[in-house]
Amino acid sequence: MRIRFGFVSTYPPTYCGIATFTASLMGAILELESHSAGVVQLVDYPKSDVSTLVAPEVIATLRAGDPNSLKEAIRVLNEMDVAVIQHEFGIYGGEDGDEVLTLMKGLRVPSIVVMHTVVTSPTESQLHVLKELCEQASAIVTMSLAARDGLISEYLIDPAKVSVVPHGAPAIALLESTSTSTSAEILTWGLIGPGKGIEWAIEAMKLLQDVQPTIQYVVAGRTHPKVLSRDGESYRESLQEKINQLGLEDSVHLRPEYLSDASLAALVASSTIVLLPYDSTDQVTSGVLIEAVTAQRPVVATKFPHAVELLASGAGAVVPHRNPEAMARAIREIVEHPEVGAEMTRQSGRIANELLWSSVAARYVELAVALIRAEAAA
Repeated sequence: MRIRFGFVSTYPPTYCGIATFTASLMGAILELESHSAGVVQLVDYPKSDVSTLVAPEVIATLRAGDPNSLKEAIRVLNEMDVAVIQHEFGIYGGEDGDEVLTLMKGLRVPSIVVMHTVVTSPTESQLHVLKELCEQASAIVTMSLAARDGLISEYLIDPAKVSVVPHGAPAIALLESTSTSTSAEILTWGLIGPGKGIEWAIEAMKLLQDVQPTIQYVVAGRTHPKVLSRDGESYRESLQEKINQLGLEDSVHLRPEYLSDASLAALVASSTIVLLPYDSTDQVTSGVLIEAVTAQRPVVATKFPHAVELLASGAGAVVPHRNPEAMARAIREIVEHPEVGAEMTRQSGRIANELLWSSVAARYVELAVALIRAEAAA
């Protein structure tokens, strides 16, 4: 069955996780069969700027607070076979993004709503928006069991509507290590901003100065654009100040430059450990975590739900939040006892294939086919 997919999402060159997710998922779907796809791009900048940021696959732009763009988005989506709606609070217009509900009400084709965040203590408004969104959706996708359980228990969503499909990762992430360094290389990457917990990771590095082999810690990634717009580089500057105060200038490195996919893959492949020191206690989706596991790198992560769930396989260690001592102990165990890291690599290899974009895309196609056939039979 040839399917026309219509995606609604932020989209490159917007630099955020949801935009990258959509581009990767759509690309993987288009590689499977003779499917086609277009994107309704969510934008929140002045209308005059939109034309300079549109990629060829963008079939419409949906600007917050613009009823004409909303009408056009509905029109083009109804020309598709299925609509795939990315959802996170903050990317749609209106109170708590309630403009997405108007979009959903206008759809005449089956819809898949992809939940990137499931708030555990929603406001009354957030609860209304998310429950109504799920009610209108033909199907709902979460990227972890924790997120699915949260939808069912906190929002009372029909379990039959909810499928768990993991966040994907590129096959290039399976590269063997290319490192020639004699140091143990610890890596954190992704968009940087408060809440990433990097300050605690830096403190952990101070506790590891006696480790052999010696440790090099790299934090790779730009500042999140919303953080940059609001606070400038104050968070990154505070991290550099902490590095200087602790005398770690030779072993802790902040790399804010843009990394191509190939450059990032090589950096991940050269790492000894991927460290996710996030402050969030309710994060149910982490693309970085998925990519680290598919790259078959040992992982040390704080105990956010997605990490607890995925690393239960033995692919990594989870530690308490905001606890440099616990991070340091977990890292020391892997660095000083190579067999520990080797077992983590073996366990991640067992689950890596099902997390690749090709496998994830196939799951979305299967779900779309089922929805289209169900509607035809109704």
